[in-house]
Amino acid sequence: MTDWIGQLIDAWSYFAVGLLMFIETIFPPIPSEVIMALAGVHAAQNDVTLAGMIIAGTIGAMLGNGLWFLLAWWLGLSRFEQFLLRYGRVLTLDEAELARGRALFEKYGGGIVGVGRILPTIRSLISIPAGLVRMKMRSFFLYSTIGTFLWTMGLGIAGYLLGSRFAEIDRVLGPLSTGIIVLMFLVYLWRVLTWNRRSKPLQAAKIEPSSRS
Repeated sequence: MTDWIGQLIDAWSYFAVGLLMFIETIFPPIPSEVIMALAGVHAAQNDVTLAGMIIAGTIGAMLGNGLWFLLAWWLGLSRFEQFLLRYGRVLTLDEAELARGRALFEKYGGGIVGVGRILPTIRSLISIPAGLVRMKMRSFFLYSTIGTFLWTMGLGIAGYLLGSRFAEIDRVLGPLSTGIIVLMFLVYLWRVLTWNRRSKPLQAAKIEPSSRS
């Protein structure tokens, strides 16, 4: 995978980094760890700036983040609740948990999104619940941009400093990403096996926020 990613960055520079980070946000199996580390290596070895690579990666990732957020915003909790009533066990969610999730995002949404952007795997998924609860757009894009910038900057700088030894980044973040995925799967499996609906359906009017600012 690193070969063709490196070839694209060598050929298209900033545009390739932005495009790859956009795709990575939509299709997480393409790892941002590799993309931005190689972008840093490319900046160290060619006539491009590391800052430009970091900005291009941030913009590309934010386009993908925004797409997921707006799609989830369009779906909204009203439509999602109908899906939840039918497939609640598959999602391991009930209406009470949905309401608690909304309350958490209303109170700590900025922090949840900002921290989520620097956690492997979770960083690609956090836009969906934020959009479903219709988190304020200004807060979402502000904290998403901050978290995404910090993530891309850290990886870019690591690649720039390590040069051809960028594989050392994956030795650290690779197992961490795998561990998070395994943990999420185990938690999901446990919830499926122990799940039961604990509340009656909520009325859509009660779970849709009154403001969309």
